[in-house]
Amino acid sequence: MPENSNEATWDPVWEEIFQRKEWGKYPPEHVVRFVARNFYRATERSGVRILEIGCGPGANVWFMAREGFAVSGIDGSSTAIQKAGQRLSNEGLAADLRVGDFAQLPWPDASFDGVVENVSLYTNPLNSIQRALREVHRVLKPGAPFLSSSFSDRTWGYGLGEWVEPDSFTNIQEGPIAGTGFCFFLKREKVPGLFQDFSDVTIERISQTLDGEQHLVEQIVVTCRKPGK
Repeated sequence: MPENSNEATWDPVWEEIFQRKEWGKYPPEHVVRFVARNFYRATERSGVRILEIGCGPGANVWFMAREGFAVSGIDGSSTAIQKAGQRLSNEGLAADLRVGDFAQLPWPDASFDGVVENVSLYTNPLNSIQRALREVHRVLKPGAPFLSSSFSDRTWGYGLGEWVEPDSFTNIQEGPIAGTGFCFFLKREKVPGLFQDFSDVTIERISQTLDGEQHLVEQIVVTCRKPGK
């Protein structure tokens, strides 16, 4: 877990997770909806550049590449990037995939027409999330949209590990996030401050229950834009 601004924004436990587990082959509905609403009307999809930060083994990258967009993805896990690249290659698809830190994105300013982040920022402490959001803002073109999804503080596992900082725990013992290292749970009231550099901020919740409705898993989904145009 990063402790200062010079350390990587990535928990190395995810390398081990991606090595032993098949994870995320298909995109969630909210990512599909975001891409469709913002980019399906493009006359030339190959000219639309979309980035995913924390892309993992590439479910969303695969979907966006199949839809004909110019896709980039970055993840701290070399295993995840290798799996994503192999999947694309097997289907005759391609994307610009990088192993790296999404708080230090290796692309120039205003490179992308859209950015996607789906439950990857939550694996970092608040200061690192803030750094990553500044980088997203930097690489987006003016007026371009951004989708971000994080587990809320109502999700099973909140408070069931070792406290690290407010709303953040490690060594969580129960629930779907157990065994995944550091976890930051987003509170609804923190969204405006986190996304203060963006415009048109919209907040939605996606929830499901587990174990016969005994437990709740909830995501806060934020859509917004870089100001401009």
